[in-house]
Amino acid sequence: MEKYDIEASARKLTGIAGWIVLLGLVAFSLFQLYTGAFGVYTAYIQRTVHLGFALSLIFLLFPARRKSNKHKVAWYDWILILLSIVVTGYWPVFYETIVQQIGGISQFQMVIGGLAILLVLEGSRRAVGLPIAIIAVLFLVYALFGRQMPGMLAHRGLSLEQLIDSMFFTTQGILGTPLAVSSTYIFLFLLFGAFLIQTGIGTYFNDLALAIAGRRVGGPAKVAIFSSALNGTISGSSVANTVTTGSYTIPMMKRLGYSKNFAGGVEAASSTGGQIMPPIMGAAAFLMIEFAGVGYWEIAKAATIPAILYFSGIWIMTHFEAKRLGLMGLPKDQIPSKKETLKKIYLLLPIIAIVYLLFKGYSIERTAMYGILITIVISLFRKDTNMFLKDNKFTFSKLIDGLATGARTALGVAAATACAGIIVGVVTKTGLGLKLGNSLVDIAGAITSSPQALLLLTLFFTMVTSIIIGMGSPTTANYIITSTIALPAIIALNDQYQFAIPVLAAHMFVFYFGILADITPPVALAAFAATGISGGEPIRTGFNASKLAIAAYIIPYMFVLSPELLMINATAGEVAIALVTAFLGMISIGAGMIGFWYRKINWIERIITALTGLMLVYPEGSTDIIGLGIFVVLVVIQYKTKEKKETKQKETLN
Repeated sequence: MEKYDIEASARKLTGIAGWIVLLGLVAFSLFQLYTGAFGVYTAYIQRTVHLGFALSLIFLLFPARRKSNKHKVAWYDWILILLSIVVTGYWPVFYETIVQQIGGISQFQMVIGGLAILLVLEGSRRAVGLPIAIIAVLFLVYALFGRQMPGMLAHRGLSLEQLIDSMFFTTQGILGTPLAVSSTYIFLFLLFGAFLIQTGIGTYFNDLALAIAGRRVGGPAKVAIFSSALNGTISGSSVANTVTTGSYTIPMMKRLGYSKNFAGGVEAASSTGGQIMPPIMGAAAFLMIEFAGVGYWEIAKAATIPAILYFSGIWIMTHFEAKRLGLMGLPKDQIPSKKETLKKIYLLLPIIAIVYLLFKGYSIERTAMYGILITIVISLFRKDTNMFLKDNKFTFSKLIDGLATGARTALGVAAATACAGIIVGVVTKTGLGLKLGNSLVDIAGAITSSPQALLLLTLFFTMVTSIIIGMGSPTTANYIITSTIALPAIIALNDQYQFAIPVLAAHMFVFYFGILADITPPVALAAFAATGISGGEPIRTGFNASKLAIAAYIIPYMFVLSPELLMINATAGEVAIALVTAFLGMISIGAGMIGFWYRKINWIERIITALTGLMLVYPEGSTDIIGLGIFVVLVVIQYKTKEKKETKQKETLN
């Protein structure tokens, strides 16, 4: 866990330092709850206070090196904490002076702004990882040395004063939209997730998954899919979800008979899929509201069918793998009573409530606040894990734990969004996004003159770009970076060739492939984290995860080409047909990937089966009819040959 999950390598502080951390985390949560309930401060104050809490706590909790002493705060980290307070406190203290000043920034403000950039870079390196910090540094260098850049990358360049001014004294850099979303929507929903866990409601996801799927063929793998989908949507991290749910699902899968590489792949693919699972989608949905300019409900609705197809694809393939290996479900004594589990279905009310409230048009902040309140109220009436009806000491402790856990979860997100703000700011100032987008379209145009081929090639180049720049970044930062750097290529297609690709479809395309970086070798962090539990080989586990998540590599192309899968400009009938045919397509693709359907199938059959699946997944009348015809023929052939084989086996035995 320490190797792949940064949170696991944080300091374990006790004594005075431990109390400072606890008080800081609780104060952070209380500040966010206060502004969520009574309204946020002005943009600069809200965002700098949020950033100040995050940076100070990061330097307290995360050492400069993973092998450093985890029970003591280094002397230089106390200096960084003090600098974080001074730098971020500068805005609230001198707000009136700063907003009224005319002209450029002063020398002292250059020092403050320069320190802010360095602190954000170091905080991101510690709490998020080295990749995002390196990318941000490269963008800063690009901004400063634009005149020296070759060809189309050249720009007039920014002076150091202009760069610092735009990064910390405007809302186009560190204090931009990404940090704005972190300091409002995202924090409150992460706090909601923390309270779900602290009150024991989060563990109900696992019980429900075991009760529903445990006894089925290949039960443990299906439990992993179900529980990871539920837990992953509120965790905000593929890696964290993998090591959390995988700690019990992977051993179960191995005991049943799945190979260690396959078991790790199932958990990694399922946990990564949690990031694309409505309603919360790892907090990326709230960023998409700002970046795509689309309402929350439209985003959640658009993500529904792709998420269903993603998880059905994994479910189908684990089922075929279990049938191929002859694996059954878990014994009855290892499964919680379905009747007793369903009696507690009311524990899902917080999730249902936030979906309902968002659908009714409540603000995101107010919805999250109500979600937290409903979670606590439900825990009052839960007999087995009642957090309030035992004694006052326990009650206070649980409440404090929830506040501290929520704030701690938000630290990496705050650092990532602040660092991503640097990247967004440079792209805005230099026009780099448009240049990169046009260059990808030009490369595709140099290869082919066919409009359809041009579209597919540009999408392919965008996919590769999204996967590469998404490697090693958490969900929120991942989406910010991919939508800033890779997305303009798809938008350029609309501008230059009038393709009319919906903006939301373009955003979902880069978001999906950015997330898939977590299971795409060679840098498949979620898959690598799974091997720490399974004992498997990282690369083979990564390839298994990619194979299981094949839907996520296909569906984005389909919903760009035909947005019915996102329920954009489509009737209920069109959506129903698209969903049914796509689901049948996933069955066919799953059989082709695993090499088993009603019986084992050879390579020629596997290719035909996979191609049939692709025709069914693509939502177009002619391909659906042809695909459906071939699908029926394949099912009949499979069933008949299986029947003949079973008859021969019986005759041989007789």
